[in-house]
Amino acid sequence: MFVCLVVGFAAVSSGLMAQVILTGRVTNDNNAPLPQARISVKKPDGTTVTRTADPVGAFSIRLSEEGDYRLGVDRDGYFRLPERVFHLAEGPNEVHLILSPMREVFETVDVSAAHSTVSLEQVNPEQSMSAAEMLAVPFPASNTLKNAFRIMPGVVQDVRGGVHLNGGTEEQTVFLLNGFNINDPITGRFESRMGVEAVQAVDIGNGILPAQFGKGAAGTISISTTPGDDKIRYSATNFFPGFESHKGFYLGNWSPRVNFSGPIRKGRAWFSDSITVQYDKQVLEELPNGADSMSSWRIGNYLHSQVNLTPRQILYAGLLVNGWTAPRTGLGILNPRETTIDRRSNQWFFNIKDQFYLGRGSLIEFGYAANRTYGREIPQGHQMFRITPDGNSGNAYIDATRKAGRDQWLLNGIAPALTWQGTHQLKAGLDLDRLTFWQNTSRTGLEQYGPGGSLSRRVFFMGKGELSDSNVEVASYVQDSWRWKPSILVELGIRSDWDRILRSWQASPRIGFAWAPFGKTRTKLSAGYAVVHEATSLRLYSKPLDQYSVTNYFDPTGALARGPAITLFDYGASRPKSPRAQNWSTGFEQEWVNGASLRMGYLRRRGTRGFTYTDRLPYGPAPAEVSFQSPHVFDAVYTLGNDRRDVFDSFEVTLRQSLRKQYGWLASYTRSRALSNGVVDVNIDDPTTVLKNVGPMPWDAPHRFLGWAYLPLPWKDWAVATMVETRSGFPFSIQGGDGAVRAVNSERFPAFFALNLHGERRFAFRGHRWEFRAGVNNLTNHSNPNVVNGNIDSQNFMHFYGGQRRSVNFRIRWLGKITR
Repeated sequence: MFVCLVVGFAAVSSGLMAQVILTGRVTNDNNAPLPQARISVKKPDGTTVTRTADPVGAFSIRLSEEGDYRLGVDRDGYFRLPERVFHLAEGPNEVHLILSPMREVFETVDVSAAHSTVSLEQVNPEQSMSAAEMLAVPFPASNTLKNAFRIMPGVVQDVRGGVHLNGGTEEQTVFLLNGFNINDPITGRFESRMGVEAVQAVDIGNGILPAQFGKGAAGTISISTTPGDDKIRYSATNFFPGFESHKGFYLGNWSPRVNFSGPIRKGRAWFSDSITVQYDKQVLEELPNGADSMSSWRIGNYLHSQVNLTPRQILYAGLLVNGWTAPRTGLGILNPRETTIDRRSNQWFFNIKDQFYLGRGSLIEFGYAANRTYGREIPQGHQMFRITPDGNSGNAYIDATRKAGRDQWLLNGIAPALTWQGTHQLKAGLDLDRLTFWQNTSRTGLEQYGPGGSLSRRVFFMGKGELSDSNVEVASYVQDSWRWKPSILVELGIRSDWDRILRSWQASPRIGFAWAPFGKTRTKLSAGYAVVHEATSLRLYSKPLDQYSVTNYFDPTGALARGPAITLFDYGASRPKSPRAQNWSTGFEQEWVNGASLRMGYLRRRGTRGFTYTDRLPYGPAPAEVSFQSPHVFDAVYTLGNDRRDVFDSFEVTLRQSLRKQYGWLASYTRSRALSNGVVDVNIDDPTTVLKNVGPMPWDAPHRFLGWAYLPLPWKDWAVATMVETRSGFPFSIQGGDGAVRAVNSERFPAFFALNLHGERRFAFRGHRWEFRAGVNNLTNHSNPNVVNGNIDSQNFMHFYGGQRRSVNFRIRWLGKITR
C-alpha cells in the first residue's frame, strides 16, 4: 500500500460539551514530521475545513458537533491520503496521519500524486517539484539534478549551464541540501552534481523569505533527499552505453545511474545511496577532423541515512562526493584545441543533524556540515594567448590551483504555540559559518590583434599569484507566524547578520500576510516585503591579493604607443557596507477540486550597495598606496565599493494540474526584466575592457513560456511526455578590435524555441520491472545558437554558431524486482 492511517481516539466527557477538537501529527513512513501537509475535514453538511501542518507536522481543528467526518491529507512529493469517514466524538480526538513518499508508480493501484498550492501556513509562495515529476519531464541533459531546475517557473538556465532564479546571479540564490548551505565556497554557485533519483523533492522559495533564510536576494532552492524505508529498493538508469555517428562512429554521451535504499534496522534506521557517472562527448561541426571534439567524465555518490534514536529523536546524516575531469574545456569555433584548458575538480560534503520533538508542537535541532572543494586549471602550453577578430590561438594564459571550504553550525528551535489575539508559532535560530579560500595561480600573457593582423596590445601579469583568505559569518533570527484569524496569517521576522570582513551587524526585517477571502480555503491572496543581505564573496574580496596586469599598446605600424600601463585592484580607503536587496511581492493562488490550480504573482527586487570594482582613475590621480609603481602609467585602479545597483521585475502566471498515477501538466508564462550597472564581472582573467558596464544581465529573458506534460496513452502502460520552452534570446555584447566592449549586452540571440516529445512504455520481464523511453529533443530542429562572433572588425561579425540540433534520445531503466 502507498498510504496508511493510524488513528487513536481519546474521547472524554469534559467541560467541552458540544465541541469536537481534532489534533494530531502528519509524518512520513519513518516518523519524520511533514510540515506544510494539508489536512481537510469535510463536515456532514458538505462544507470543508482545512488546516496546514506546522513545522513539526502538528495541527489542530475545532468542530462544532460530533458526527461522521471525511478526513483526507496531502502534501507535495507524497501520495495523497484519500478521504475516509471517521466518527469524531465530543471533546479531544487525536490522529496520527502517515504519508508515503511519492515514488514511481508501477503497480495498478489507483493512487494520486498530491500537489497542493494553497497553504495558509506560509506567506511566501513556494513551488515544489518531486523527483517522480522531474524523471517524467523530458528536459535536455536529464542526467543531473541541476538541469532539472529549468522545468520550474522562475528558473532560467544560461548558455554555460548556470541556473538563475528570479533574474539573480547564481550566487544570489541560496542552495540548500537537507537544510544546509551547499553553495560553492569560492564561486557561490551550485557546482555539486547528483542524480534526480536521490531526491525526494525540490522546493523554491521566492523573494519574501522567512527570516531563517538569508544571504539569498533571489530566493532559495531547497533539495530534500530520501532516506529510504523498510523495503529494499534498487534501480538503474541508462546502464547501456550509446553510440553516435556524426563525423565518425564513437561512444556518445553516457550517464549510468544506480540507486539503492532500504533498512539498516527495520523500523529504526534506513539508508539510500545514489551513484552517478557521466560521460560527455561533444563533436563540433565547424572544426576539422581530429581537432573537433572534447569529452569529460564526472562521478558522484550521495549517501543519506536516518536513524530514529527514540520516537522523539531523529538523527540524519549524509555524504556527497563529486569528481570531474574535463580535458580541452572551452573548445569552440572561436577557440581551437590549443587555446583550451584541462580542468579537474572534486568536492566532498558531509552533514549531520539531530532533531528532537519535545511535544506540544515544539522542536529543536542541531546540525553541522562541512564542504571542501578543489579545482585545477591546466593550459595546453605556455605560449602567449592571441586574440584576433576571427578567433583565438596560442595557449590559455592561466595555470591555477584553488581550494576552499565551509564549516557550518546551525541551531533551530520551534516553541509551543501561544495564544494571544490568535495563535503564534515562534521559531528562532543561530547559524555560524567559517569559510576559507586558497589559490596558487600563474599567468603568462595575451596579445590582441586588430584588422590585418596588426598587434594592438600585449598584456603580461606580474606579482605573486599565491594567496589565502578566510571569513566568519554569524546570523540569528526570530520568526513569528501569527494566525490572527482562521483566514488571515501574518508573518513577522527579523534576522541579524555579521561577518568578520565587514565587521558590522546588519538587520533584515521581513513581513508578509496571507488571506483566504470570504473563508474560501482554496483561494489565497498574499503580499510581503523583505530586506535580504548578500554574502561577502571571498573570490571577489581577495582580488587585490592576486596578480596585476601590465599592458603595452601599439600603433598600426607596430611601434609602442603607450605603456607599460598597469591595472590594479584595490580595497579603497573605507570599508564597504553589506550589499542588500529590497523585495516586494504580491500573489494570487486558486485551487480547484479537480487537481488544477492557478498562480499569479508579481515580484519586485531592487539591489543596492552591491559589491563591484570601479575604476577610480577617471576621477583623480592614482592612490598613494600604489605609488610604488611610478613612473609607470596606469590603465585603471579598480576599487572595491558599493556602487552596484540591480533591478528585477517579473509577472508570472502558472496553470498546473495533477492527475492520477503521477500524471500531470504545467503551463507558465513570465514577463520580466533583469538589469544592472555591474553586468560584467571585472577581473584580471577577463581580457575585455568595459567602457560602460550598464545593461541587461546575460540571462535576461523578457518573455518566456514553459510547458510540460506527462500523460497516459490509450494503451495500457504507455505514456507520452513532452516539454516546450520558448523565450527571448539572451543578450550579448559588441566588442571592438581593441578588446573594448562598446555597449554591454546591446544585442540579442535569435528567439529560443525547443519542443521535446518522448514516448514511454513500462513492462514486466522475467520478474523485474522495466521502463523504456524513446523520443526526440528539439523536434522542429529550430536553430538555437549559443555562440556569436561579436567583434566588429571580424569578417564573420554577427555570425551565430552552436546550439543543440534535433537529436534522438533513448532511456532504459531497471526499476527493481517485482514483489508480491
